[in-house]
Amino acid sequence: MKTPSSSSPDRRGTQAALVVAVVAACVLTSADDGAAQLLPAPTDDHTQAQPAPTDDREQAQPASTDDTAQAPTSSGEAPRTAAPCDTPPPGFACIPGGWFVRGVDVDDHACRQSGQPHDREPATVPASRVWVDTFYMALTETTNCAFSHCVEQDRCDRDAGPSYRDFDAPGQPITGVSWHDANDYCHHVGGHLPTEAEWELAARGPDGDLYPWGNAPATCDLAVIRDDSGRSCGTLRRGSTPETGRVLEPCTRGPHRYGLCDMVGNAEEWTADAWTEDWADCGAPCTTPNPQGPCNGAEPCDDHPYRVVRGGSWYWPAEHATAPHRRRHYPANNPFHHFGFRCAMSTEEAGRPGALPQTPQGN
Repeated sequence: MKTPSSSSPDRRGTQAALVVAVVAACVLTSADDGAAQLLPAPTDDHTQAQPAPTDDREQAQPASTDDTAQAPTSSGEAPRTAAPCDTPPPGFACIPGGWFVRGVDVDDHACRQSGQPHDREPATVPASRVWVDTFYMALTETTNCAFSHCVEQDRCDRDAGPSYRDFDAPGQPITGVSWHDANDYCHHVGGHLPTEAEWELAARGPDGDLYPWGNAPATCDLAVIRDDSGRSCGTLRRGSTPETGRVLEPCTRGPHRYGLCDMVGNAEEWTADAWTEDWADCGAPCTTPNPQGPCNGAEPCDDHPYRVVRGGSWYWPAEHATAPHRRRHYPANNPFHHFGFRCAMSTEEAGRPGALPQTPQGN
């Protein structure tokens, strides 16, 4: 995976210290405000807690994290090797690299969210296998507190953020940011916005589960969504329209797979990729190992005006809160939506051992 050319060892050390400082400051702020803690409690030996199975089959296990090559499962897959998981940076979890199932073969859900291509086949089909290298994913969505530190250092736009009342508490996920705002913040802390493939692997695991906890449907016991009790699981927003709900502090549900919180529900999340309705038509940028989407993630991307948003939210019902669900929107966030984000780091960005040599992909 490509990483910023400026990620020198000295810069990585500075960025690591910055991440530690932001996490510590924001956890303390959250505790002072009586809000939920921003990060789940650490578990023994840096192993992320796994949820109990929620359906009638055993929970999918992460891909192998040793340094042996993973054998291909079809003639089109070349043998590859994933770097082992190392101790993650503060506030991050290691996502073991490997092949995983992206998309689904059947999707009966008709997305009625604004700005979506209602007259076409779902953009989640068909299922395919994709390789992603080992990387690190933020345990939670980026909070107002964390983003404010970027603003204070003049690296992020001070006008970015929520436009509604009751969305601006330090411990709440920041919402209402543009793709550019999210991208700037993640680069500021030494990482990047997760690619669609990274995001989906982190949400689904290697075997293609439909949810971060397995295959049991989303409910308010598992995710912050809209149900019969109302938006945000019945939590009312202060102000003139309380029924519209609000984002909740991170980890009021979960953590789930890899120790991550709110991968579905709460705030919808920007990813790095430009939108394509069909990964196969997109070609190599979407199908080769470590896909970065059309234009290989560059912005602007001719003929691809949208960026991808994932995960469903407090505002939408359970049918949107699946790990494969995809939504598109303009990177400038115009018209305005309350999208949030979380960051990822490659092994290089995290200052860990670099990715191991790969066997070239066959044609």
